[in-house]
Amino acid sequence: MVKLTDNKNFLQISDLLFPIFHTQEIFTHIVEVNKPQVETALYAMWHCNQMCTFGIGDFRKLNVLVSRSRDGEIIARIIEKMGFKTIRGSKGRKGAVEASMQIISKLKNGENCAMMVDGPRGPAKIAKDGVVKLARMAGVPIVPVCWYSTNFTWVKFPSWDGLRMPIFNTNLVNLYGDAIYVDENSDNEEIRKQLQASLEDLDKRIPEAYNEVYRFGLWKRKRSESSQYRWNP
Repeated sequence: MVKLTDNKNFLQISDLLFPIFHTQEIFTHIVEVNKPQVETALYAMWHCNQMCTFGIGDFRKLNVLVSRSRDGEIIARIIEKMGFKTIRGSKGRKGAVEASMQIISKLKNGENCAMMVDGPRGPAKIAKDGVVKLARMAGVPIVPVCWYSTNFTWVKFPSWDGLRMPIFNTNLVNLYGDAIYVDENSDNEEIRKQLQASLEDLDKRIPEAYNEVYRFGLWKRKRSESSQYRWNP
């Protein structure tokens, strides 16, 4: 297999991709649907939906956990230039602990965080329990989220996670599940199953939510920033 990145060229790749992502932001129109009214949350999503972080309100106030892989380094450099905050841990168990402590600190300080709960390497769409432990220690709810579009400009990459992202002018929906609260007596596996079920349910319901937003023409009403919409199917 030919490696597209190495220690010498990943900086050049991130510099090349940044203007593409930055320009795409102008043509990506996101409506938030059923977003829970919580002040601070740990947003949980599948790895293939990681770019829905762009639609979580003011994403410039959002901390995103990014792996220490070469691909992660490219992503981190791009989204930091766009205004995101990133959380990085060094490789190995010590790095995982370091990243976890950063997440807990950010959440306790009232900032939001986002995690891809089946990452960093899968299996795809199987939630891990790390997000449950972090939510308990930080004392914040978990908010499941996914995004969707029917536009032909919505592309899927041939990667392990089936990463999806918009290309050119694209109308998108961010659909949120109910906030999941974790207390000291909560069972990790039960909460993990609840999160798994919520994310699977969002995958099933989001096409209908998209059609509802399309019917009301909500993208046309607010182009400059994400708008929120309550949907009761």
